[in-house]
Amino acid sequence: MTAAQPGIVIIGVGNEYRSDDGAGIAVARLLRALFPAGVTILEESGEGAALIQAWQGAAWVMLADAVRSGASPGTIHRLDARAAPMPTGFFHYSTHAFSVAEAVELARSLDQLPPHLVLYGIEGANFAAGVELSPAVQQAVEAAVERLAQEVRDVLMQA
Repeated sequence: MTAAQPGIVIIGVGNEYRSDDGAGIAVARLLRALFPAGVTILEESGEGAALIQAWQGAAWVMLADAVRSGASPGTIHRLDARAAPMPTGFFHYSTHAFSVAEAVELARSLDQLPPHLVLYGIEGANFAAGVELSPAVQQAVEAAVERLAQEVRDVLMQA
């Protein structure tokens, strides 16, 4: 990444074959159409070591994943990983035992958090086998894409 490029990496996390767990992947795919160049957009399963590797060297990381915190389905949570530890169990619906929250906290303990790490959690309703997002989650994906896209534009304008 060059000095002129802020090093933005967007990571969509999830499993598109487990209904609402595919929300982060859907966000990444929609953002890829908006930012075909200049922003790295990745799809990950949520495995912790792969996430830490994916954001290495990036100045700005924005991660989208499905969550289940007890809020209404479709609720969008925005968390700044630099500001506070991740809530325990918040991002625990990945297909791997080592969750997004655990990856963030491990990276924090190893001093490997990127300078800016923002997590967007989309409250899911259905994590059973299937490829369709529930209606509330589909609407939230679209809203999260708008919010993330604006945040990326703001970062690019600062560069």
